[in-house]
Amino acid sequence: MTGPRIAYVINSLEGGGAALPVPAILAVLRGAGAQVRVLALTRRDGRALPAMEAAGLDVAVREGGETDHLAAARWLTRELRGWEATHLWTSLSRATILGLVLGPHLGIPVIAWQHNAFLKPWNERLLRLLQARAAMWVADSRVVEELTARRLGVPADRLATWPIYAADPAMPQARAWQPGEVLRLGSLGRLHPAKGYDVLIAALVRLREQGFRPPVPFEIAIAGDGAQGPRLAALAAEAGIEGLRLTGYSTEPRAFLETLHLYLQPSRREGFCIAAHEALTAGLPVIASRVGELAFSVRPQVNGWLAEPEDPVSLATTLREALSAPDALAALGRQARAQMLDEYSQARFERTGRAIWSRLG
Repeated sequence: MTGPRIAYVINSLEGGGAALPVPAILAVLRGAGAQVRVLALTRRDGRALPAMEAAGLDVAVREGGETDHLAAARWLTRELRGWEATHLWTSLSRATILGLVLGPHLGIPVIAWQHNAFLKPWNERLLRLLQARAAMWVADSRVVEELTARRLGVPADRLATWPIYAADPAMPQARAWQPGEVLRLGSLGRLHPAKGYDVLIAALVRLREQGFRPPVPFEIAIAGDGAQGPRLAALAAEAGIEGLRLTGYSTEPRAFLETLHLYLQPSRREGFCIAAHEALTAGLPVIASRVGELAFSVRPQVNGWLAEPEDPVSLATTLREALSAPDALAALGRQARAQMLDEYSQARFERTGRAIWSRLG
């Protein structure tokens, strides 16, 4: 056996989130000379699998659930030994906790991603207890780096940041709004309390109560699925909010973004938030909560607006400003796209990943 062999362990093959950038991340590690294999602890919806297979990745999926941790540990041990892994790279809490327990026992150094702005209390305690067992912690954003240092006690010499997004110059650019058109707003995300779509509904109610009349009609589409769907639909109906549609999970997020004039990300919390950065790359101005990496990437009067999280009044204020000048949106979108292609270029993404990998050599 020659060269490093990285077992990349993820919680599941659920679409979006931490699974979405896996092909790009592993392309960098493969380019640095490593062999890679993806080990998924459970399948869930499996939406991330086609992109991994299209990238030529070797993916092993465990037939099991989300709470059978002992069975997952046994399976993972067999896979690591059978494949003769030399490094264990983990993503999200379950995979990381199992990796930190098993890796040192098997003599395999562990590199652990941190994506979450929020950790369940028990997971946070376990990760803090186990953090010294990792050779390196990698945060997906500046905010998560600071959180990882503070809440887990990870020292600077074992902590790095690798933003999990590389802007694609081939991303289709959204078409500018034209007079006479309906202004189309939208968002991509799970229907989960963390995404703040109930705050958006409350902000729309606030605008109506204020008597705001936008100069052009607008509609909002939220592309995603999740357990909060029925509640959000009920909230909108009870509030008499028209023009807001829950369109379900989008299998073509780029095509969805291409139809919009303005992107919304009213989240309560975020780490990096790939969807909003994709929207910026598509040339869309973004209204976002001041959370996670969005607090740095979304720049008022440059490429969008920032609202305070969980604050319908603040969100209503930004909506009022954006909706009042639809003809100004395209210029903000052009600046957004230029910013993404510069700050999140593929070359920078690769340099950052290679530099982290070299620290492990």
